[in-house]
Amino acid sequence: MTPSLLSLLITLLIIILLTCFHGILLSYAVDYDFSYMKSVVNATNLPLIEEYDYIVIGGGTTGCPIAATLSENYSVLVLERGNVPKAHPNTLVSSGFVNLLSEEDTDDNTNTPAQRFTSKDGVDNVRGRVLGGSSMINAGFFSEAEHDFFVKYSGVKWDMNEVEKAYKWVEDSIVSYSNLSTWQFAVKEALLEAGVGPDNGVTTKHKVGTKISGSIFDDEGRRHGAVELLNNGNLKNLQIAILAYVTKIIFSTNSSSHPNAIGVIYTDSKGKSHKALIRNKGEVILSAGPLGSPQLLLLSGIGPKSNLTSQHIPIILSQPNVGQFMADNPRNNLNLVIPFPLQASYIQIVGITKDYYIETMSYSLPFFPTTLPFSIYPNTSNPLELSLGSIAEKIVGPLSTGSLWLASTTDVKVTPHVQFNYFSNPIDLTRCVSAMRKLGDLLKTKSLDRFKYTNNLNGTRDFTFFGPPLPDNYQTDNSSMEEYCRSSVTSFWHYHGGCLVGKVVDGDFKLSWSENVKRKNTAKLKISNGHLHCQKNLIQPLDAYLSY
Repeated sequence: MTPSLLSLLITLLIIILLTCFHGILLSYAVDYDFSYMKSVVNATNLPLIEEYDYIVIGGGTTGCPIAATLSENYSVLVLERGNVPKAHPNTLVSSGFVNLLSEEDTDDNTNTPAQRFTSKDGVDNVRGRVLGGSSMINAGFFSEAEHDFFVKYSGVKWDMNEVEKAYKWVEDSIVSYSNLSTWQFAVKEALLEAGVGPDNGVTTKHKVGTKISGSIFDDEGRRHGAVELLNNGNLKNLQIAILAYVTKIIFSTNSSSHPNAIGVIYTDSKGKSHKALIRNKGEVILSAGPLGSPQLLLLSGIGPKSNLTSQHIPIILSQPNVGQFMADNPRNNLNLVIPFPLQASYIQIVGITKDYYIETMSYSLPFFPTTLPFSIYPNTSNPLELSLGSIAEKIVGPLSTGSLWLASTTDVKVTPHVQFNYFSNPIDLTRCVSAMRKLGDLLKTKSLDRFKYTNNLNGTRDFTFFGPPLPDNYQTDNSSMEEYCRSSVTSFWHYHGGCLVGKVVDGDFKLSWSENVKRKNTAKLKISNGHLHCQKNLIQPLDAYLSY
């Protein structure tokens, strides 16, 4: 080969490689809308003191759409304790869901997007720690709340026309409808075969029966979480600070009988303290989630008087219900080992009854030993993978509640203690038993028969379980089923409470105040310079859809 020909071939190869690389980058840019990154700044680069019209604490499922909406006409500072999704590639794809839950927290407890914690009930759980919040680490299911929630149970006088517009806004921005995977289709048919009807087709509406709903994963498995709702805002008015830990809400100390929220104190990743203040008629909006919001209120001196006093926290407001009425929807599931490779699938279908919901997903796990014995196998050997289909039930409610209290009075990075008291209300336990019996009915359907293993010795066919199967007498023995529900409980990651409407905030999400808990008519905290709002998980309409 002549030197000139070799040079030409090398040049062509470089052009091809550059073209391919550019194509990859272009595809990446087109598939995701990272426009919001124009407004993102590391908190270390912000001034030590600055003013805004609005300050939003928490850039999660509620904080992102609120900030986007307010930025149309006002300057808005969003303070997010986590990093951007780009820093955590597993948050951007459906295949990363299991990996996200497998990542262990680092020593400084600041890096992973799914921060682990264990409730005092002994149940493991996670909370979002990334811009976009838990919508960036969940299973991506999009479904509307039932109508009665808004008109009967929320404690808020919703304008239902505006609620529908909000649903449409979210749906148009980040929701997709994809063809069902093999597993999702099979479970949908099994639900109908087992009597969870009617077949409601494709709809986001909450209806009794079985339906296909939307997802924040698109056809290619790309996640479009709440973070992309920021793109609908006026990015020139938005300042999104990442790695910013709010440590305290600042209240005015004037002679007014009611304290006014005037700003916040937050620290950056280098430990430097910053102060952000609101301008006249501005607001501090607390949307740090059902754990972070009551935690910040307590650290700022708003909560049960006895608790604050015992922890030597100066009292701003005696509010006995902060951190109370904490609830978490228990998850009990059956995990089936699939006898053939199965495509991973996120949640696309749901079976809805008056007492419980049934959802499903499929995924693969490395089959141990994940680290092969040294020198036995060639370095190119790949570990075996286990295909699993998980069918889970979530009870309505729940009616069982617990409480939250500070684990640290000095470090906001430490998740507060929380106890949910799963199944302490007997109605919750009865609903779990009914739901698990229905899961047993699903296993008897023809639709799931193909997922059984065949015993080569006697020719019998049955399911292989990863984890505990149902008791043999599950249809008749109530006590064994109740024990099964208690012993196999996990979290559906739908914990909520701590700042309930009617208990901590009023129907306008403004903080309520009462010195005497025995008074029937509690005084409302009217904050002239800043209304301190407290997010109630699953009450903000934009917070209800992007759930697991």
